[in-house]
This record gives sequence, structure tokens and C-alpha cells, in this order.
Amino acid sequence: MAQRPVVGGKAYHILVAPGEVPRYVLLPGDPGRVPLIARHWEEAREVARNREFVTWVGRYKGVQIAATSTGIGSGSTAIAVEELLQAGADTFIRVGTTGALRREVKLGDLVIGVAAVRWDGASRWYAPPEYPAVAHWRVVSALVAAAEALGVRYHVGIVASTDSFYVGQERPGHGGFLPPWARGLIDTLRSLGVVSFEMESATIFTLSSIYGARAGGVYAAIANRETDEFAPEVGVEDAIRVANEAVRILAEYDSQGSARP
Repeated sequence: MAQRPVVGGKAYHILVAPGEVPRYVLLPGDPGRVPLIARHWEEAREVARNREFVTWVGRYKGVQIAATSTGIGSGSTAIAVEELLQAGADTFIRVGTTGALRREVKLGDLVIGVAAVRWDGASRWYAPPEYPAVAHWRVVSALVAAAEALGVRYHVGIVASTDSFYVGQERPGHGGFLPPWARGLIDTLRSLGVVSFEMESATIFTLSSIYGARAGGVYAAIANRETDEFAPEVGVEDAIRVANEAVRILAEYDSQGSARP
């Protein structure tokens, strides 16, 4: 069997070695969001930067914490999760943005994902389509507790993960192109009770379940597809605050021996 590629003892893509990250890692897609997350820590330093992968480590309210950007979509996200697991992480929280499918989700609200529709590309290489992409209940509980403590408006539900920002989310492509199978996606998801679109959680949840890790996701609603509203970055700071605080709560659970199952 082929060996996992390393460079100077570090994982080939994220350039992090075993032991360089703690167990708790926040996963934004945007590399520029990593220092915004770390701004809330009392200690913070960059440890790696390569391609779309930027990693900072530090301490939040006494808890060792890290943040690694995954880039957009499932391919680079799967790489990040694989290599972070190799480095010693076991608990992941996606911190991202999302497009709401339901009118009651206002711009700036947060969505906490309990599961994801697997319309990504990477997870199919790990498990058959019937295998669910579910968040770990303890991470969901910590995210809800954090949102409640911080007084942030939130919704809990299923998200849909797709690698395609345009036609895969029923947005016309160049020249108005929209294939027949992309028409009606939003109505279908809405009828199934799905709360919003995003692009990475199905991969994170699936891989974490397979490998015995824990994962969850919190997303700022920057768009609403029912009301046709869009406001870039609205609610992102709240998502960052909730994710950081959820790590503190998880660490408290874990110190009491409550991490498993």
C-alpha cells in the first residue's frame, strides 16, 4: 500500500506535523477567516500556510485550539480533515456561510447543522450514498449552548452540501445555463425540510463518523434564496464567536469524561 505523502515530517498539503495541532480544530473555508477566528484567542500564532490551507494554533479561555482553512468544496476539505486527523485532531467545527432556503431564516441568523445532504463529490469515495452525513450530538449540543449563552439567533437543522456554487445550487451558469436536473432543487430541498445550502459539511461529517472523530457546523446566513436577499459577511462574526465558545464548552464536557459516546 502506498505511503501517505509527507514533506519534512509534515503532511504534504497542510504542512502540519503530528502533535502540532490540538484536538479541537475550527474549519473555515476562507483562509482569510483564520486570523479573524484567532483574534478571539488570548494566544495565537500561525504554524503553516500552503495553497488554500492556513493553520493557526493558540488558546481560547485556557483551551488549546486551532483553525485550518479548507478552501471551497469537498476535495480540499477531505484533504484537510485527513491530514488534521493524522496530526492529532479529533474534533472539528465548520465555521462558514450559508444560503438559507426558508423565509424564517433571516440574514445574519446562524444555522447549526445536525446533518448534511451528501451532494458533495468526495464523500462518495468513502461511503455509499445511503451512509448518512451526521454531526456528532455532543458538538451540536455545545454549539446550541454557545449560541444560547451569547444571545445569538439560530436555527438547527439539515443543510445541503454541494460542490457547485452555481448550477448545483440552482443558480444559472454562464449565459443562463441550467441543466434540467438542476431545476427545482430548491423546492425539493425545502419540501424535505432542509434549511440551507453550503459546500463542505457533508464531507466533514462523513469522514469524522468513519474515523471515530466528532464534527459539527455553524454557518452565518448571508443569503436567503426564498426572499432573494444577499449580504456578504453578515453574521460571520457571530458564527466565529459561537464556534470558539463551543470549543470551551466541549473541553469542559471532555474534562468531565463526557466526550464519548
